[in-house]
Amino acid sequence: MNRVLATLAVLAALGTAAAAATIGFGLYNVSARQGHLAPVAWALHTTFRHSAKLRAPPQSAVPPLTDDMAALGARHYDRACRTCHGTPGTAASATIRAMVPPPPPILQAVADHPPNQLYWIVHEGIKMTAMPPWPAPRKDEAWSIAAFLTRLRDGMTPQEYTALTAPPETPPDAPRGFAYCAGCHGANGRSENPLIPRLDLQDAAYLTRSLQAYADGQRQSGFMAEAATSIPATSLADLAAYFASLPTADTGQSVDPGLAAKGAALAQGQTASPDVPACVACHGPRQTDANRRLIGPDLAGQYPAYLEAQLRLWRDGNRGGGPKSNLMAKAARSLTDDQIEALAAWFAGLQPSTTGPAKRTGPTATITTP
Repeated sequence: MNRVLATLAVLAALGTAAAAATIGFGLYNVSARQGHLAPVAWALHTTFRHSAKLRAPPQSAVPPLTDDMAALGARHYDRACRTCHGTPGTAASATIRAMVPPPPPILQAVADHPPNQLYWIVHEGIKMTAMPPWPAPRKDEAWSIAAFLTRLRDGMTPQEYTALTAPPETPPDAPRGFAYCAGCHGANGRSENPLIPRLDLQDAAYLTRSLQAYADGQRQSGFMAEAATSIPATSLADLAAYFASLPTADTGQSVDPGLAAKGAALAQGQTASPDVPACVACHGPRQTDANRRLIGPDLAGQYPAYLEAQLRLWRDGNRGGGPKSNLMAKAARSLTDDQIEALAAWFAGLQPSTTGPAKRTGPTATITTP
């Protein structure tokens, strides 16, 4: 027994000495031109696959991966991911292919992973590769990328990819960065995707504050963090003013009247906490005074799916930004899912305000990015 222990101790000492020499004297060649030794490459890739399988959420946690989610994910992929992983019908550049390890072409990357693992990889990123984590801690957005990637794997054609990601035509008077914003929010400020908020409802001051909150990290969104830090800071306030100046559509959304009636009672005063003002005090509608400036965003006519998502973020402590963020967090803290759905239905079904200087004017701030 003593001889066995002595042998193990010697082997451990030799292993430690070899590791120290490899690190201390630079014996392992880290040149990307040489690449990893085959056993090292196998160990890293095998560890990655098993780690993703172990830590991904269960299949039961996968939400419905809708076409709207896939469309949103496609635009983010086209902006943030295509450089490394390419697109259907195209390949990465020679420089990208020379990386160690090389980012796999996107169809190869998604071939062996179910949606729950795709989500985990996108949200968490992968150490010792160029794959970053999702640029915001909130956990809902990466599902949109998973929705898009599953459609890629199922046979999306290059033409279908282009249709999802092609930028709209830029008007001659639009500020720099318009096409990037309008790709998701629509050239008229009204996206056809109900997961993306209407911008035609808001004034320039609110849109400017929101962009600043995304740029400096006060408000969390991987989609908007990419946008607010990719477009020149000098263009953000101009973009806010431009989208605020667009005509507002004068129709609300089609909603369940019974559900909206429950939401009306909540919004008009029956809040969860007696020291929290009614929703309408900050969010309108402006039906009695079109010129009144609101403290928060005007919610009349906003998409219900977007409103529900934002209320859940406030309730769960994953949303910030704005001058009254503490009050909003308190207001949403005890809302149930049913109450959130009812509030969203009521605001969505309201007629938006289309008149009044409160929407068209107001001080804007100079936006800076880190």
